[in-house]
Amino acid sequence: MSVGIVMLVHTALGRAEQVARHWSVAGCPLVIHADVSVPNKTYHAFQKSMSDLPNVRFSRRHRCEWGTWGLVAASQSASEMMLKEFPEVRHVYLTSGACLPLRPVQELLDYLAVRPLTDFIESATTADVPWTIGGLDAERFTLRFPFSWRKNRYLFDRYVALQRRIGMKRRIPNGIVPHMGSQWWCLTRQTLSAILSDPERGTYDRYFSKVWIPDESYFQTLARQYSHQIESRSLTLSKFGYQGKPHIFYDDHLQLLRRSDCFVARKIWPQASRLYDAFLTDEAGAMNRTEPNPAKIDRIFAKAVERRTRGRPGLYMQSRFPVESRENGLTSSKYSVFQGFSALFENFEPWLARATGARVHGHIFAPERAEFSDGEVVMNGALPDSAALRDYNPRAFLANLIWNTRGERQCFQFSPRDNQDINWDIAKDPNAQISVISGAWSVPLFKSNQDFADIRRDAALLQQIESKHLEILRSSWTKARVRIWTMAEFIEAPIEPLQTIIDDIAPHTTQRGLSEVPKMIDLTGFGQFLQNLKNQGMHPYLMGNFPVSHDLQDTRKNARKPYLVR
Repeated sequence: MSVGIVMLVHTALGRAEQVARHWSVAGCPLVIHADVSVPNKTYHAFQKSMSDLPNVRFSRRHRCEWGTWGLVAASQSASEMMLKEFPEVRHVYLTSGACLPLRPVQELLDYLAVRPLTDFIESATTADVPWTIGGLDAERFTLRFPFSWRKNRYLFDRYVALQRRIGMKRRIPNGIVPHMGSQWWCLTRQTLSAILSDPERGTYDRYFSKVWIPDESYFQTLARQYSHQIESRSLTLSKFGYQGKPHIFYDDHLQLLRRSDCFVARKIWPQASRLYDAFLTDEAGAMNRTEPNPAKIDRIFAKAVERRTRGRPGLYMQSRFPVESRENGLTSSKYSVFQGFSALFENFEPWLARATGARVHGHIFAPERAEFSDGEVVMNGALPDSAALRDYNPRAFLANLIWNTRGERQCFQFSPRDNQDINWDIAKDPNAQISVISGAWSVPLFKSNQDFADIRRDAALLQQIESKHLEILRSSWTKARVRIWTMAEFIEAPIEPLQTIIDDIAPHTTQRGLSEVPKMIDLTGFGQFLQNLKNQGMHPYLMGNFPVSHDLQDTRKNARKPYLVR
């Protein structure tokens, strides 16, 4: 028994000759088809270079453009010559000039010898395959495609749209069920000869010549008509990217290809000398006999495709940066935002840093400068504290800050006085943990020594800004983890919310409860301050309900004494 190799070539003829000699020396007859696009001088030199091989033939040449009938016609011509010239051939293996045998040829011969009636061809209906690219599944068999998708894309799209609009549909001949699969098959002599000598071949050829990408459906469909036993898989390792383009294997894929245990792989880079030297060798240096199992490396390819299409969280590349939602998350890790805490507590930042071990910044979106922790003017990644540079792209500023300090929890303060352009980005970021004491912005105004008319004006503006921010945080589009307290309810029992916040940031450091709490600013007279704002016509509603007649300290004095339960 022998296996015949049909090889389709169009470039890198030197490598194609090297592989052809490998097949020929192992006893496999070859029929080579060279694309019409190969210059005659180059083609004749290619023929002459292999004239010393008695089991090599060259078939009639066709023009082979991607997705056109020429690829099927080339396979037909070469297969017909194979069956005619080499009657001892029992299986015909379709390859390309960019294919490379990964295992000794004798292993392939032995493998097929024990499966004399098995056809290896990927063949599945359009409803069962997930790999179709370009928006055409069943329509590729019911519409006409006289224009090249690559060379005349405009005409291709317009003609498809026209056929859809007028409801044009082609009749599938003789009730056959269209199947699809990899172009690279290995068919038995019986099945292949039945396809090529079918009395209805002219009908089938005319039909499939107008099908889109017929080389992935012609033999895949007709093999179902005649084969006694089909294994719907290819013996050739061929991987495709998310755009439907084949992966190219380079020298650094050597160990990956060894792990596949496949007989043949495509598409090999012509300059990958290490691969050609490693696999076009004797049996001693080849892989062990085992069942082909390309699934062993599918996980690696799936991970590569995911990295190619999604990237890493919080890391931007040029192809994704201009398009919102194409990035894999705004930031790379979790961080915390505190609004109102630094206004209500003295030295809140150093206290939080001690309690959690996180890096706690001030107002990094403050109008004057980015207030980095410990007064730093440059952060990791050469990120400066310049407000002008930060405000040029606040989103990128935040993403860079979190990315360059990954591995360390970042916390920063925020207020209505800060740059509000970042609000939606933070709200939609699942990595963000936002804690808000609404109305706390009024405490610095309360402590300031400004004219009350100026205080009233600033209070009205800040309340309006915070109100819009709270609407964003309560939006259905918000993905951040948000906690909002009014100032009145927070100061009534501040320990519980502080403990909750600390537990979220550093859950393993506060198992016994807080041993230290930040000192709250003296709010004596704050209720009267809010009433004065009301008297001036400004309604401060975000702080909650503060009584005017007594202050926070009075409430604490009247609180019930704790009692002991035995």
